[in-house]
Amino acid sequence: MSQSANSVSPAATAPSRRGLLLRIFAVLVVLVLIALVVWYVAVGRWHEETDDAYVQGNQVQITPLVGGTVVSIGAEDGMRVERGQLLVQLDPADTQVALQQAEANLAKTVRQVRGLYRSVEGAQADLSSRQVTLQRARADFARRKDLAASGAISSEELAHAGDELAAAEAAVSGSREQFERSRALVDDTVVDTQPDVQAAAAQLRQAYLNNARSAILAPVSGYVARRAVQVGQRVQPGAALMAVVPLEQVWVEANFKETQLKHMRLGQEVELRSDLYGGGVSYTGHVESLGLGTGSAFSLLPAQNASGNWIKIVQRVPVRIEVDAKQLADNPLRIGLSMKAEVNLHDQKGSVLPTQFAKGALFATDVYARQLQEADADIHRIIQANLPPQARAS
Repeated sequence: MSQSANSVSPAATAPSRRGLLLRIFAVLVVLVLIALVVWYVAVGRWHEETDDAYVQGNQVQITPLVGGTVVSIGAEDGMRVERGQLLVQLDPADTQVALQQAEANLAKTVRQVRGLYRSVEGAQADLSSRQVTLQRARADFARRKDLAASGAISSEELAHAGDELAAAEAAVSGSREQFERSRALVDDTVVDTQPDVQAAAAQLRQAYLNNARSAILAPVSGYVARRAVQVGQRVQPGAALMAVVPLEQVWVEANFKETQLKHMRLGQEVELRSDLYGGGVSYTGHVESLGLGTGSAFSLLPAQNASGNWIKIVQRVPVRIEVDAKQLADNPLRIGLSMKAEVNLHDQKGSVLPTQFAKGALFATDVYARQLQEADADIHRIIQANLPPQARAS
């Protein structure tokens, strides 16, 4: 009888062990589910992430403003260039000849205008002289008229005096007309503001700019990309020669599903990771703007859902994310790289749309403004050089 009891004991303990393991497993499953629920409530529902994110940036196109033949190229793909650095030099021979002609034309015009001012003075002197002659003729006619009334002179002599008076009046009228015509050309002006000088100065300004623009400069600092120009190539205004990319000004464009945007606000913190550096490098960013339309809405051929069979597809909206500049300097990014973006939704103080208007220029260059200032300085120099010494500005 003891032998039968011993034989049943191992079989009885096996179900109890399985039951214990099942209970332990069930408890673990419940704990995992509870942990998942707690994680979702506390963390998961306050984060949205996407792998559909890419680095974007400004690509400043380098295009000529005047036509010409390329004689030198100052930078190659990947090279760092500074603002104002020479990138492409066009043959300046034609523009230099045109500039010299415009400078000579301005100098000649200034001297001609000086002659106009002198002609006004001459016309004024001639008018004064003829007015004196007219006064003498009037006095002579009046005196002869009295003498003719007393019979001291003949009527024929009086007629001659009348003819001389009429001729003097006509001469004064003609001289006054000439004086007014000369004065109208320079009235209320100085040499600098006289219309003929202004027209010649405008021609010189255009010729100077054309000559200066034969040297194509970098409008911003950055890295050269997509160089397509070659030495000896004949280029026309607007042709794409190369691009300059300021990599310190890149941003990330993350395309989130429309169902992920419910709690997304401007200014929320974003954690970014790049496939280039892997998981060892992360960036801190902020939501700068939420797209004003889906990608399909702004495509070249937007979807036409009002006709034919229709299948609902979850749309994606581009979200622009600003990246910390210091982190970009430590780990540079390139345009087009894939990124992973995770937005922290806890901060709900921001708005969905910007509440402030854009103020001032966000991206500008003064390279071309300096060329215009140099042109104005050259015009002033030529005008001053062709004025009389006493009229030149000190």
